[in-house]
Amino acid sequence: MIVWLASYPKSGNTWVRIFISTLLYSSEKTKVDINKQHLKQFPNRSNFKNLTNNFLNLDELSKNYISAQDIINLEKGIKFYKTHSANWKNFDKNYYFTNYENSLGVIHIVRDPRNVITSILDYYNKENYQEALNFLIDRGKVVGGTKHESGVPTILLSWADHYNSWKVFKKNYLLVKYENLLTDPVNEFLKITDFLGSIVKFKFEEKEILELIENCKFEKFSNQEDNHGFIDNSSTNKSLRKKFFKLGPNNNWEKLLDSQIRSKIEKTFENEMKELQYL
Repeated sequence: MIVWLASYPKSGNTWVRIFISTLLYSSEKTKVDINKQHLKQFPNRSNFKNLTNNFLNLDELSKNYISAQDIINLEKGIKFYKTHSANWKNFDKNYYFTNYENSLGVIHIVRDPRNVITSILDYYNKENYQEALNFLIDRGKVVGGTKHESGVPTILLSWADHYNSWKVFKKNYLLVKYENLLTDPVNEFLKITDFLGSIVKFKFEEKEILELIENCKFEKFSNQEDNHGFIDNSSTNKSLRKKFFKLGPNNNWEKLLDSQIRSKIEKTFENEMKELQYL
């Protein structure tokens, strides 16, 4: 069955993915290599190759999501998949992102949208904050899936809709806030390992966990990218020589965001931000 690492883009998913991948699958459980990751991303064209060849048709893909996961789960055991997809549902056509028959649980990673917007601005090469805001508030937002990529169109929805779609996941749900990963990484990553231990019965040595947390600091990821590049950076940003691990803890909305854009974000996402104690 599948354990999802689910988040809106630029919310810390890669950080958690590297931590879990190293802990579970690396022969040296405390040595981090950002370019040797064992957790795959879903959706990807490889997930649908036996179901459709029309990788750019969103409706064709949507009807095959559950079948794609059925195929993944033909192989017994626990699989971890990173996803930026919303946990969407199309009741009219009986299409779903996932179901409880295929999913064991979810680690849901969220980040203050006032900081997400700066990373969206940079990573997706938006011209200004208003364009980045339009990205965040688009309730029908779909990204990816060009003919030059291995990916497929991925349904994001708006930042709020994305958060709300995953928070109602009723089976083995863990909420992780990016801000807590920054301010209290030991407690937050131990919470993740405790969660994994409870649902998949993995056993971890605390000494290894603490050493791995130290090796998963942002500046160490950034240094590795400087020296070796980062394979999961977008092809566009690679060509522009733009880093993936760029701002990290220095992405502080109080210093970077003008009052007008901040107010629009807070008004649009007020309910969710209050629920997450961002307001």
